[in-house]
Formats: sequence, structure tokens, C-alpha cells
Amino acid sequence: MVQEDISVLPSGPGPILMLIIGVIVAFTCLFGAFRSLSRKRLIDDTPTSKTQGVFIGLVELKGTAESEMPLTSYLSEIRCVQYEWEIEEQWSRQVVETYRDADGKTQTRTRTESGWTNIGHGGESAPFYLRDDTGVIRVVPDSASIEGVTTISETLGRGDAMYFRKGPPYEVANSDHRRRFKETVIPLHSMLYVIGQARERQDIVAAEIAHDKEAPLFVISTNVEKQISRSYGLWFLLWITIGFISTVIGSVKLSPSLGMWSLVVPASLYLIAAALSWVWVVYNSLVSLRNSVDQAWSLVDVQLKRRSDLIPNLVSIVEGYQVYEEAIQVLTAELRAQASTSAAGDQTELKGVAPTLHATTERYPELLAGETFLRLQRSLVETEQRIALARDYFNEIAFFYNTRLVVVPDMFVGKIAGLLSRPLLTAENFERASVEVKLVT
Repeated sequence: MVQEDISVLPSGPGPILMLIIGVIVAFTCLFGAFRSLSRKRLIDDTPTSKTQGVFIGLVELKGTAESEMPLTSYLSEIRCVQYEWEIEEQWSRQVVETYRDADGKTQTRTRTESGWTNIGHGGESAPFYLRDDTGVIRVVPDSASIEGVTTISETLGRGDAMYFRKGPPYEVANSDHRRRFKETVIPLHSMLYVIGQARERQDIVAAEIAHDKEAPLFVISTNVEKQISRSYGLWFLLWITIGFISTVIGSVKLSPSLGMWSLVVPASLYLIAAALSWVWVVYNSLVSLRNSVDQAWSLVDVQLKRRSDLIPNLVSIVEGYQVYEEAIQVLTAELRAQASTSAAGDQTELKGVAPTLHATTERYPELLAGETFLRLQRSLVETEQRIALARDYFNEIAFFYNTRLVVVPDMFVGKIAGLLSRPLLTAENFERASVEVKLVT
């Protein structure tokens, strides 16, 4: 009779339960690690745009916080565009409790309880402008993850003027007469890092940054990009380490008879899962960049089609004033050529016609007498302004996507996935509308 050797099997449910818990913790840590890595790569992979190059989509900007009507923070009373504050009060009290000692006799003892009670908090934010060397763009901070500057973080007693001036005139029960004041602020003119979804404004032809539930990130921070990226990188390393340790702890007591194999096999499987997860994150980030390029070109294409619908109407009006004038003939030919170019979405021969149209109307002021012509002219100019915005955004994201495909290690994943670079959009003479605001100095 063959007797089975069960010495290599774990005895009791304890080791199996520890292994299961270790696996669950390990996979949870993997999820947290690569979620942090995805956000880090999103920040690293998103090119920094200029305010005049922003159109629709996820964008990254750097500039100073400006406002036409700045706020005043509650505690520090400095000019800002956003602030949050909190006041807590310390308390302590004596508590008498009964218990049974080792002999079963009832005894009483006194202990001290203490803590902090929130006695006031608040904050305020308002749309503001981010300014760089090319212009300004409006930022709507609602629902954003905001990282401001700490202006006040102090614990004060009743003798300090701020104790009752900023806090409530009453104290909590059993107060120790100590209050903790905290405030974070985005000061006016402070340097900001912003990553979020850009959309078109409703009032003028310009973009703004605002909350979008579909956007993966909306961050407004006084920290620099490297600090934010590094923090996500540290969280990635922390989660990976905790997951590896939990894998080892969960398997170390599985079976002493297995020796090192009880550690090597689970640890190897964990590292393989981590490597596959890394490839998955890199691939997803490259695909996301490629989709952003496609979205950027679709924005250009929409405006080109809109322009191709407007130009035939302008042609018919201009032809009425033709009268064999050479300049009018040139403009008519230019408009017709651009109508066909816009309809085809040609990336190499795209040219703006608004400057030519302006020059012709200055030479032939009778064109300005027609209300229909003026309305079409304004629509055409606005369309070309939108094309200029979309073109700049497309070139920004396409350039960064092309760069990611030639750097190590992304290039290997890109080649395996068959991802190809995209040509940049060339265009001339498109007008850009400047956003006129009166900012506080």
C-alpha cells in the first residue's frame, strides 16, 4: 500500500487564509500602483501648451494666476483667486470609569480624554485667468483638485487677537483655550500648474479650462510639474513595495517543506504581473495620445467643413461686385480654391482667406454696405480663428505623440502595437483672436 506524504501540505486553514489575504492585498496594491503610474504618465505625456495654443481636449498649462476681481482670504487677508480655511479648538475632560481587577473586584479610575473640534471652516473660489508669455486663458476651478500655498498653520491661545476675531465668540465645552488655524491659498500672481479639460467659451471665440466628468485629471497646483509627477511616482513605488511584501508574507508560511520555492514562485508571479501591468499602462498611454491626435484633427476638420459651407455664399455676393476688377477676380478665385481645399481637408495647402477679404473690403467699401456680406464675413473670421486654435492644439499633441514613439522604452511598445507617427499640419495666414481682459496689477 502506497502511503501519501502529506508533509508538504499546509496544516490547518491558517496558512491558506494568509496566502489568500496576501494575494488580495498584492492585487489591490498592483491596482493602486499602476493607477498612480497612469496618472504620472498622463502628466509626463501631456505637452505644456501656450494659452494661445489651447483648444478642445486635455491640456497642460503653466502661468500666473490673474483676476479682474481678486478675492481676499479670510484668515491671512491676502489677495487671491481661491482659498480654504479651517479652525479647530482643543478640549480635554476627566472621565471616571469602573472596571474589575484581577481578583474580580469593582474598581474606579480616572482618565483624561482630549481632542479637537472643528468650530469653523469655509472657502471661496471664482473663475480666474492663467497668464503666460502668449496671453491669457480663463480657468473655472469648480470641482478641481486644488493644491494651494499654506499661509497660516498656527495654534494660538486666548491672548492672541485672532483667537476671537476670526473664530467664533463662544468656546466649546471643556475648552483648553487653544485654537488651531489653517488656511491654504492660491495667491494672486502666483505661478500655477494646471492640467484639465479645455472647452470652448460661450461668450467669445476662445478656450477655457473647466471640470469635465470624462476627463481623467483636473489639477490646479502651486507645485511645479516635477513635484506632482514625483509624488505619483513615489506612490507607485510604495504600492509596488507593499504588494511585494504582502506576497512574500502570504506565502512564507504556506509550507516549510517547500523551502525557498514557497517564496520564489509567488514573488516571480508577482513580478511578472507587475511587468505585464507596466506594458499595459504604457500601451494605453500611447493609444490615448494617438486618440488625442485624432480628436485634435477632427476639430480642425469640423471647422474646415464649416468654412467650406460659408465660402460659396461669400463668392456669390462678391461676384455681384466683380465688374471686371482684377482684385475682386483674385479674391473670387481665392475663395473658390479655399472652398475646395476646406472640403478636402488638405493638410499641406491650407491657407487663410480672411486677410485677403479684409484687404479687399478696405479697397471696395461698397461691399461693407451689405448686411448679409458683413454677417458672412464675421462668421468666416470666427471660423478661421477656431481653425487657428485647433491647428495649434493638433500640432502640439501630434509633436509630443511622435516624440514618445522614438524614445526608449516607449518605442518598443509602440513598434509591437504598430503605432505610426502623424504628420504636422501646415497652414498660413489664419487670424488669432486675442482675449481682452483688465487684470489687476
